[in-house]
Order: sequence, then C-alpha cells, then structure tokens
Amino acid sequence: MQLDFFPSRTLTLYLAKLFVVRILAVLVMLVLVLLMLDLLSSTGKILAVPGNGQAEIWTYATLRAPQLVARFLPYSVLLATIITLVGLNQNSEVISMKAAGLSAHQILAPLLLTALIVGVGSFAFNERVVTRANATLKAWDANEFRKVPLDSGTRTNLYLTDGTNILTAASVSGTGAGTELTGVTWYRRSPTGAIADQVRAARAVYANPGWRLENAERFDVAGARSEAVSSEVVASQITPEQVALGSVDADAQSFWQLRQSIADYEAAGRRTAELKAKWWHKLAGPLSSVLMPLLGAVAAFGLARSGQVLVRAAIGMALGFAYFVVDNAALAMGNFGGYPPLLAAWAPFVLFALIGETVLIRTEE
Repeated sequence: MQLDFFPSRTLTLYLAKLFVVRILAVLVMLVLVLLMLDLLSSTGKILAVPGNGQAEIWTYATLRAPQLVARFLPYSVLLATIITLVGLNQNSEVISMKAAGLSAHQILAPLLLTALIVGVGSFAFNERVVTRANATLKAWDANEFRKVPLDSGTRTNLYLTDGTNILTAASVSGTGAGTELTGVTWYRRSPTGAIADQVRAARAVYANPGWRLENAERFDVAGARSEAVSSEVVASQITPEQVALGSVDADAQSFWQLRQSIADYEAAGRRTAELKAKWWHKLAGPLSSVLMPLLGAVAAFGLARSGQVLVRAAIGMALGFAYFVVDNAALAMGNFGGYPPLLAAWAPFVLFALIGETVLIRTEE
C-alpha cells in the first residue's frame, strides 16, 4: 500500500498542467461571453452621456472583467474538473493509474493542490484588484456614467433613518464636514407612518446640523403635486460619521478594511451580521475552488466500465452547482440574521466537502 498522498512527481505535474490549462480556457471563454453580453446592455447607457465614447466603453470593460473573473472562477474550476476527469477516464488513464496502485485520493491530490493554489490566488486577486474595481464601477454607475473625480473615496447606496424619516443617496464622497451626497432623496413620514412627501435633489452638503438639499423638488403625496425648492435642510439628526458608517460596501472593501468597518459598527452599536457574513465569505468564497475536484470526481470514478460517462459528468456538475445554490442561500440567510455569520459562510463548504468525500468513498474506495 502506498502511504504517499501524492503520486510521482511526473504524474503530479502532468495532471496539474492538464488542469490549469483547462481552468484558464474555460475561464477565458466564460468571461469573454459574459462580458460581451454585459456590454450589449450597458453600452447604450454609457454612450448616452455627452462626451463618452469608445474609451469609456473600454474603461467599463476593464472594470467589469475582474468582477466576472472573481465570480466565475469557481465555476471554471468545476467545469475544468469535469473536462479533465472525463478525458482521463475515456483514455483509460484512470484505469492505468489505479492499476499502478494509486488510490482515488492520490489521483485527485494534484487537482486538489492546484485548486488550493487557485483559491489562494483568487483571494489575493480579490483583495488587490476586484475590491477596487467594485468601488470604482459602483461609483461610476451611481453617477450615471458621468466622470467621477479620481481618488474621491466615493461610496454608493446610502440608506439612513432620522426618526421615522428616511434619507437615501446614490453616492457619497468626501469625509467629515466636507461630505457630499449625490442623487439624494428625503422621505418625510406622517404621524401615521405613511410617506407624507419626498424631496429629491441632485446634491446635498452638510449644514451642521442637517443636510442642505440644493435645487430640490418636493412631491406632496397627499396632494399629488410637486414644486421646486431652491434649498432645504433635512435630517438634522444624521451626522457625517453616521453617513460614513452607513455607506460601507463590503464588496468594495478589502478583508482588513472590512474588519475595521465591522469594529466601527460594533463600537457604534450597529448591526454587523451582514458585514460579518460577507467578511467570512471573503475567505470561504475563494476556497470553494478546492471543493470542485472533489465534487467532480464522480466523473472519473465509480462504475468505470458502465459507459455512462455523460451521466457521471452530469452528476458531478449537479453537485457543483448545488453547492453554489446552497452557498448563496446560506449567505442570504446570514445577511438577514437567520444564520450566524460564521455558519452562513462556512456551513455549505463543510457540508459539500463531506458530501463529496462520501460519494467518492462509496463509489470507489
């Protein structure tokens, strides 16, 4: 019996090379196809802004591509696993390796190691590239693809309450007393809790206290009429510090930045379940690549002489895609407080690792 976890050096390099080439091929294909489809729906919005042209379309593509890479890299690893193992099975290479005394785990070991390296690389890529692309693209999109000042620290999608009233903003830039809101809407509630009127403005600045909406438009819900307002101060209880906390975007912050934001939220007594779940998922998400060879292993092992290669490949794909469905559902439950953040991020990973190992052992070992 061989006690080494890996096969020979030559076989390890051979399997790893096959796997890496197929991961890259599948990833490039997916990203290119999805990017073209995305550009078909976004190009019109970009070119609708005066002054935008081909350069802005290329800018959008370079910002969107890292997001697609980060999102579909685990899918690429899954599909590459199926393609690699089916090819090895059809060419009787799996049978040859088993005849040489290798176990199923030893055959999978080079693929698991390669997937682990891919997962670590994915984490580094997310930290250095994807978070910055997310922040820039969201700020640009919130500004309706008009020019956003460089290094402005723009954040997006603000939602804060002032008593029963609500303040929202499409984007936030600046800090402290220099904080500026754009795409602002102020919802004023009546004593019964219904929306009494809303005030919309393209821009709002801190008035100490409150926020001054400039060139606004008020809509009276009861009277169904609107009127122009040159200037109005609203949300006197909302401070720039609350705005800074209220505009935290987990997807646009790195692992360590998000950790600090969570600490700030806890110090302010704010709910942190959603941020904690996404913080843990920044680790669990990239490492999901390690599960793909295990879940797709049924394509190479099992009833090797049954001739049902397509069926086994479909089972492997079903297990892989089931993981992504459960992972997204658990993360959503964590965001709403249904699951503890740690459980929401890691439970699907552990569950499908056990499922993959069980299927592998029962069908082969």
